[in-house]
Amino acid sequence: MFWRKNKSAKNSDKSPKQTSEAKPSSRVFEGDRTLWIIFWVLITISILVVYSSTAKMTYEVGSNMSLFDALQKQIMYVMMAIMLIFVVHKIDYKVYMRLSLILYIIFVLCTIATYFVGVNINDSSRWLKIGFFTFQPSEGLKITTILMLARAMESRQAIINNIKILPTTLKFKSKEFKEVFWNNTVPLIGPVVVSCAVILPAHTSSAAIVFITSLIMLYIGRVHLKEIMKFFLVVFSVGMLGILTLVMLDAGRIDTAKNRITKWTHEWTHESTAKTINDISDTQRALIAIREGGIVGKGAGQSTSRVLVTHPESDYAYAFFISEYGIIAGLMLILLYIWLFFRAMDIGQQCRTPFPTLMTLGLGLLITGQALLHILVQVNFMPETGQTLPFISRGGSSLLFSTIALGMIISVSRTNYNNKIGR
Repeated sequence: MFWRKNKSAKNSDKSPKQTSEAKPSSRVFEGDRTLWIIFWVLITISILVVYSSTAKMTYEVGSNMSLFDALQKQIMYVMMAIMLIFVVHKIDYKVYMRLSLILYIIFVLCTIATYFVGVNINDSSRWLKIGFFTFQPSEGLKITTILMLARAMESRQAIINNIKILPTTLKFKSKEFKEVFWNNTVPLIGPVVVSCAVILPAHTSSAAIVFITSLIMLYIGRVHLKEIMKFFLVVFSVGMLGILTLVMLDAGRIDTAKNRITKWTHEWTHESTAKTINDISDTQRALIAIREGGIVGKGAGQSTSRVLVTHPESDYAYAFFISEYGIIAGLMLILLYIWLFFRAMDIGQQCRTPFPTLMTLGLGLLITGQALLHILVQVNFMPETGQTLPFISRGGSSLLFSTIALGMIISVSRTNYNNKIGR
């Protein structure tokens, strides 16, 4: 299995020499040092990017925000993230497994609530306000979906490569249908389907990230490839039917999605013509910002594209980062996210049980997948999605929930170390 140690690794764990030399960690921030370094680097970049990019917001008509206000708010979020990751990484991952169901139900209900009482920000109602705190519950739903899937696969590892995850018959009253549906379909893929369904109307790309991450987890978790393909085809067909329904009803953000896809395909299929700055798309503005940065960038606070790029502090943070620090720094930033994923994968391989392995893999994929999707939009490889850059883009929900996901991964690495030294 993916998470089982080989024979030599087991023998080395029992080595008296290794046990006698290993000492309990006395560090305040325990767990994988590499992930901690990546975290500190990314939140530092966040403060720099937000400070420079939000200068545009302070000069907008009707804005009461000063440059210091924007920076102060982001620093507050960063301080909250530091406190949050400290608490999360100290909690044993088994607690997250036990709480996964109740947390999942809470975030499903909160996400549904945004369609009725949600707060509208940037022309979309994905946020929920509770007291003085405004957050995006779909971000939490993505994390809890990973926990639910990892938990369901762990309890079935002895037979998972031989079971069916979808019934082969539509005879609802038959014994075969009931057994497969209630024993496998509902616990394994039910949370994935429900999450995608409630996220899809407001944020199609987030639903796609959850779905693709879940497929990869099913494969790593040893579900038979034929069953995964069957699940993919069914969900893809139902998803397309759902999108067509939204188109006919003109519901959700379907007009926004259609306009973004139309603009993107037009840019790839038609010759470029001279246009005024007000007529070009947001992605074209981002490409201008990247071109402005060149190899080494314009320097911190020196970019002129902050006035040009739409939402340089959030949706187009990567393009703005390159405009100030250059393509070389932009490539290094991509490597940081890829490095984060490989560290998560390595931590998962060291685990003794399936749940932490699948959890770290899934959460690593969520963070890295969102980052790469954000970056692909900036270079016009995909239509606009509205995905933020994890840990860097301005906003509390993205930063705090990304921090929770990373904290869970570090929690597993801390437990691996404690198991290794026999604590």
